[in-house]
Amino acid sequence: MNLAKKVSPFYYLLLFYVSVSFIIRVILFFHPITQTTFAWVDTLSLFLFGFLSDFFIFILVTGFLWLYLIFISNSKYYKPYGYIIFGLFVSLLLYISFGNTMLNEYGSALPKIAIIFLSIKTILFGLLLFLPKYRNKIRFWLFSFVIFLYVILILQNGISEYFFWNEFGVRYNFIAVNYLIYTNEVIGNIMESYPVIPIFSALFIVAGVVTFYIVKKSKVYIESIPNFVEKMKISGIYILLFGLSLFSIPALAVKENAQNIFANELQANGVYKFYLAFMNSELDYFKFYKTVPNSEAYAQLQQQLPSISGETTLRQIKGEATENHKNVVLITIESYSAEFMKMYGNEQNITPFLDSLATKSLVFTNLYAVGNRTVRGLEAVTLCFPPTAGESVVKRKDNKNKFSTGAIFKQKGYDVKYMYGGDAFFDNMEDFFAGNNYDIVDKKTFKPNEITFDNIWGVCDEDMYNKAIKIMDKEAQSGKPFFNHIMTVSNHRPFTYPNGTIDIPGDSKSRDGGVKYTDYAMKRFFEMAKKQPWFNNTVFVIVADHCASSAGKTELPADKYRIPALIYSPSFVEPKYYTNLMSQIDVMPTVLGLLNFNYQSKFYGQDVLKPGYKPRALIATYQDLGLIKDNILTIISPKQRVKQFQLTLRPNQKVAPDFQIFYDQIPLTKERTDLVKETISYYQTASDILKEKKYQKIN
Repeated sequence: MNLAKKVSPFYYLLLFYVSVSFIIRVILFFHPITQTTFAWVDTLSLFLFGFLSDFFIFILVTGFLWLYLIFISNSKYYKPYGYIIFGLFVSLLLYISFGNTMLNEYGSALPKIAIIFLSIKTILFGLLLFLPKYRNKIRFWLFSFVIFLYVILILQNGISEYFFWNEFGVRYNFIAVNYLIYTNEVIGNIMESYPVIPIFSALFIVAGVVTFYIVKKSKVYIESIPNFVEKMKISGIYILLFGLSLFSIPALAVKENAQNIFANELQANGVYKFYLAFMNSELDYFKFYKTVPNSEAYAQLQQQLPSISGETTLRQIKGEATENHKNVVLITIESYSAEFMKMYGNEQNITPFLDSLATKSLVFTNLYAVGNRTVRGLEAVTLCFPPTAGESVVKRKDNKNKFSTGAIFKQKGYDVKYMYGGDAFFDNMEDFFAGNNYDIVDKKTFKPNEITFDNIWGVCDEDMYNKAIKIMDKEAQSGKPFFNHIMTVSNHRPFTYPNGTIDIPGDSKSRDGGVKYTDYAMKRFFEMAKKQPWFNNTVFVIVADHCASSAGKTELPADKYRIPALIYSPSFVEPKYYTNLMSQIDVMPTVLGLLNFNYQSKFYGQDVLKPGYKPRALIATYQDLGLIKDNILTIISPKQRVKQFQLTLRPNQKVAPDFQIFYDQIPLTKERTDLVKETISYYQTASDILKEKKYQKIN
């Protein structure tokens, strides 16, 4: 065989992989969510460097193919070697199956995986050993299966990257890693959201055709197996390229440095982005970000929280009157952007109830979510804490016995519950809330007759609210006040809900339908609540967990973090608009201020109604950490990077200035050093406090 035939399985797969990657990159380039235009330099760069990244990633992921091909031979089946090797396989399989191996110490599914793998290897080796007449046919079908597996994975990855971009406007990130953990919910969501059968039918047909072509062109490898010397030459070339790839891939990632975030994402390779997200689920702030001496960071923070001292946020909060132990119901709404509401300019009338309720409530018109995931929103209203680098505290191992809103209410004699229509195991919510002394009401607690409609995410919001009313009726009878945190689920893809409730069919899988049904279910909740004796003694807090989309032209597009929030309590909270800039972490400290609670606080969040409050908002992804202040967005990122943008309202927004949410983000030509220091102070001190376990609850 000449060299081309020796490596034909590799280069035919390589040709297929780079072709699929190129097609996906072109599709994403022209995708409607890619809301930008590209300079010709950026376009050339993203396709050129993107191709190189794809090439080197392919070299790495074909390591298994190299191992498989290099061990194909006939000599290992000759007597007595074949019988010795087969005996070793059988012995190892028996040992792992019935012995106490080191795999058992790790537990989980690892021993089962090893047993399955060794069983397959033993059976296949036995067939090739004892059926020499059929060895070529068996080897052909094994070779075809390996090629098919690579083809199907390449196609599946391409489809997954498209749908992930369609949802989030980026390549794989933390969310994709989480999707591997919560497979039941995610697979169920995919099954309910997309035409899975046609997609996978087409996928397998295309994969079959491509596999047939590649096998036809490269089967010469198994028909005329390379000898030992030829295999060493192939291995030498592969190992050289493998080493080059290990060096080149990170170097190419450094080239993803355009001002246009979409250009960086399109240039990137999705597989490598997934690897980075998997390896960096927790980012060490002090290793990756710009820092100052801790004493300086806390001194800077003291300018924002004047009553703190030393390296802590501990301070005394004093009410201005007698404490008022009203019930509190906090409703966090799934994926609810400010732009859905009429007061922010929406003309589709998809939130009629919340629009009406806002006229009777204290409305925070200029509030920003801290992140773009539910766990970030839950962290913000529960811990009132900045969004630190890496995963939310909700999903970390050290997530228990934290200083929380629930802990404050517990101190005041409240019953404290977290209510969720899905399985609270998802996103580690059960572990987090139970570990912080919340009682949990989730789908597992529902009786069959309490569920009228559900999808993969849980029961519909109406069912959750019906359950909540029953529970609150019982709580009210106990004589103790209650604090109940309700998390909605219906406004989430696949956006299915009971038919006949609103004028958009429940099986249309429309986001507008999800928003409107969420609004309808909340109206039904308040209609029921108003009939209960505890209603007049209850404060209702309604806030979104995050926006419906986080994709934008920059790392942190401000309009993708603007969310609605209001406090409703007739005869207790005066209806008005609060228009100052504020953060999601400020909502619950403000509620505690309205109740005149006296308590020791560790919260970063503040009562925005107090005269000492200095307007600012914190927004972040898992690695880009931002501060909005003085109409400037400051972003600190790994590798000690700092960016600043002037936020300028776009013209011709048909709403009052306090409700305009769309900004042009123009890079600053001169750094605002004071804002850089303030941004660092928030995130560095928060990281230090978590690291040193200084945010535990006060006993």
